[in-house]
Amino acid sequence: MKISTLSPAQLRQRLQDAGLCIRTGPFVTRLQTSLEAVAEGIGLMYADYPLAEDADFVDFHIRLALPNGFRRWLRPQVLFLFDGTRTFKPLPADQAFPMLEWGLNWCVSSHAHSYLIIHAAVLERHGHAVILPAPPGSGKSTLCAALTRNGWRLLSDELTLIRLTDGAIVPLPRPVSLKNASIDIMRSHAPDAVFSRKVSDTMKGTVAHMKAPADSIIRANECARPGWVIFPRYEAGAGTSLTEVSKARAFMRVADNAFNYSLLGERGFASLAGLIDASHCHDFTYSKLEEALDVFNNLRPPARLT
Repeated sequence: MKISTLSPAQLRQRLQDAGLCIRTGPFVTRLQTSLEAVAEGIGLMYADYPLAEDADFVDFHIRLALPNGFRRWLRPQVLFLFDGTRTFKPLPADQAFPMLEWGLNWCVSSHAHSYLIIHAAVLERHGHAVILPAPPGSGKSTLCAALTRNGWRLLSDELTLIRLTDGAIVPLPRPVSLKNASIDIMRSHAPDAVFSRKVSDTMKGTVAHMKAPADSIIRANECARPGWVIFPRYEAGAGTSLTEVSKARAFMRVADNAFNYSLLGERGFASLAGLIDASHCHDFTYSKLEEALDVFNNLRPPARLT
């Protein structure tokens, strides 16, 4: 049963009562809220996601609520509660849906330690995954969003999950987070895509989300093999350039982008070493999105994995 099978009234009622249990990749989240902005965002961005079964284990219990006191009415704020405990500082109430998305990322990165978790977008084509670790402002999310509209399956725009037992890359497809100029770039590039409304003046500037493709959600149980680790960088006016990076250098850079590498100890080292050994590693600079897409669509996976 998908969320889209619920009427808007049924969706709001479930969110307000016992909560809505949403399955995203390997995780189930129980979400409770009476906030209209969150209900609107779930109905729009998560329509194609399956509802968990009653007997399913719930990984994360989340509630978004208005605080008590005058902040319910004067410049209202929103609280993010994990297992009933306030986790972050309050944000303005109109940022409730972005706060949910940021909070879900925190839930996974802070608790899912059966995976090596890398702060990177990750997509798949023909069974092989491309991992895109990059800092904010690098054009990572814009590139990720564009690739999902050009033959690549979205696994995640923020969190790459490497299963410790076998090195498989586990999908966690959720809405793609876009910021500032990237929002209008993607609206122009993919006019048929579904976008949430813009939210201004957040800690990341103006943000909006692009709905994950339905095929990526349907195939959330299909893992991928490593193919490439590419460090993207948008640079205004730059030519499109893909250059090889040594595996030793790539290892250190990915480790710096991993949430739980140190926590996992030897298992983290072995998992990351296996990923890098199985992947082509490159730096990638671009300024023109169409040229970037051409480069990615002509990538060839490591020969020993084909």
